[in-house]
Amino acid sequence: MKAALLNLGCKVNAYETESMEQLLVEAGYEIVDFDEKADVYVVNTCTVTGTADAKSRQMIHRARKNNDEAIVVACGCFVQLDKDAAKDPKGADILIGNNHKSEIIKRIEEFKGNRDEYCAMTDIDTEKDYEEMYLSSTREHTRAFVKIQDGCNRFCSYCLIPYARGRARSRLSKNVIEEVGRLAQSGTKEIVLTGIHVSSFGEDTGEKLITLIQELEKIEGIERIRLSSLEPGIITEEFVSELSKVKKLCPHFHLSLQSGCDKTLAAMNRHYTADEYKKKCDIIRSYFDHPALTTDIIVGFPGETEEDAQITYDFAKEIGFYEIHVFKFSPRKGTKAASMKDMLTNAVKSERSSRLIALGEEMKEEFISYYLDKEVAVLSEEMVSIDGRDYMQGYTKEYIKAYLPADSKANSICEGFVRKMEKGAVFVE
Repeated sequence: MKAALLNLGCKVNAYETESMEQLLVEAGYEIVDFDEKADVYVVNTCTVTGTADAKSRQMIHRARKNNDEAIVVACGCFVQLDKDAAKDPKGADILIGNNHKSEIIKRIEEFKGNRDEYCAMTDIDTEKDYEEMYLSSTREHTRAFVKIQDGCNRFCSYCLIPYARGRARSRLSKNVIEEVGRLAQSGTKEIVLTGIHVSSFGEDTGEKLITLIQELEKIEGIERIRLSSLEPGIITEEFVSELSKVKKLCPHFHLSLQSGCDKTLAAMNRHYTADEYKKKCDIIRSYFDHPALTTDIIVGFPGETEEDAQITYDFAKEIGFYEIHVFKFSPRKGTKAASMKDMLTNAVKSERSSRLIALGEEMKEEFISYYLDKEVAVLSEEMVSIDGRDYMQGYTKEYIKAYLPADSKANSICEGFVRKMEKGAVFVE
């Protein structure tokens, strides 16, 4: 039996897709590429934007086209919010909502018994338990996403994710530690702690994120610990002071912003002001030498004036981010923002997006140029070819793409000096 999986969306989805792949392998399935003929196709869907919905639907249809006799499984956020849209004549045989992905083998076997429409869905709003999934190894063996939390209680006015993922639920630290231990034994050198709202880890269990990080640092074989997106609220003097003592922690902080304009932040139901956000960045920089600060910004939010957009532009420039991920506002049915007045045209959103992207590219070049002729440590990953010449590719602690000499050992920490930079990457000798 052959199975093919396709992941759409965030790092949490990526972790869950890999976990489902591992379950399929343990059940005796051979994993093949999604475009190959398979007996089972699994599409882990996303619903963060309207484009994500369309992509999810398209990939479900593609699976059916690849092999009309196959069992097609659609799971995740798009399915959770709109099972009727996911289920159509060209659609999936099995629908699996969030908090049921660990049951994929059971659901497939039950469907085989009757070949009727099958739907494993619960009211995600009432879920209080964290769904335990796990990895023993990853395909890359170098870096692994490790999910520590699910759900969100914030209800930003533009976001559907709390409705798709439910309330915030934390994984027990002991289970995270056990999983990371197994990954280390399989050769994994770097772990990325991820979740829907990582900053709320432990609020429901009484555990603390910093304590978990400190315990993970003790695991032999793990060389780096990286954090995924954080909310500004978790950044306190005490928290960052303790983080700075964790030698394996990567000084790379993705601190969600969304807007640098206080009026827009309030309309978004974000729980901070631009000034408060800046103070969080200042705290990080007071404890880490040249940390990489990255962020997300939404442009064209309803009612955002040209002046508001300029305030956000100027604020981003003042902070000096390493990277900005720019998103054009997408109204999502069921959110407060979808019914707001003063919607902006796509042309306006595109213009503002282009300006911010250009600024982000300038700031990225400036951030990387700091490392010219400085020594850096690179976790090597894979061999690549550039202009006919082979290099070992990897990333620095700050998550700067780096190219090492071709004879560098794979999956190891390699040190060298940055001799040149090109297209957002550095060449190390």
